[in-house]
Amino acid sequence: MADLIARRWSPRAIAADQPVSREHLLALLEAARWAPSCFGDEPWRYLVWDRFHDAAGWQSAFECLAEGNRGWVKNAPVLLLSVATPRFGHNDAPNRWAQHDTGAANENLCLQATALSLVAHQMGGFDADKAKAAFAIPADHTCMAMIAVGHPAPADGLPDALRERELAPRTRQPLDRIAFAGRWDQGFQA
Repeated sequence: MADLIARRWSPRAIAADQPVSREHLLALLEAARWAPSCFGDEPWRYLVWDRFHDAAGWQSAFECLAEGNRGWVKNAPVLLLSVATPRFGHNDAPNRWAQHDTGAANENLCLQATALSLVAHQMGGFDADKAKAAFAIPADHTCMAMIAVGHPAPADGLPDALRERELAPRTRQPLDRIAFAGRWDQGFQA
């Protein structure tokens, strides 16, 4: 496995006083842009809010977050919202792979953040309807994930429960629980 993949994780400890450079932000979006997609359709879209350049817009995005995320996201200098477009560009047919492809673009963005020594934490805990209304997102589009981006910070600034999670060893399920050898009931063996 590539070292970059092994190093990617979703920390919550983010430095409040360090902006993300425009160069780094563009690199993240470029990485997302080069993700694979069905028919090369690139169904992902990103709304970007930078607290250091648009505090009001960032605050509006922050207010879409679930209460449980606000305590740590308040330090993130950048918030992004990934959105999946529902129809193919070449024939206007429904694109049932749009959400999958948007997830692939998000992972590219997160891997690029890791390569740049940035934090990128994807969240499902936000109000998609509120975001659609606040930011003129078309009704038929799907808000996929809010992504907090910033520079890493020590975990000691987090509340106790989050600090414990932040400092706990990372674990993953065994391979034979997520991969199967030809049949659902036959775990793939390493």
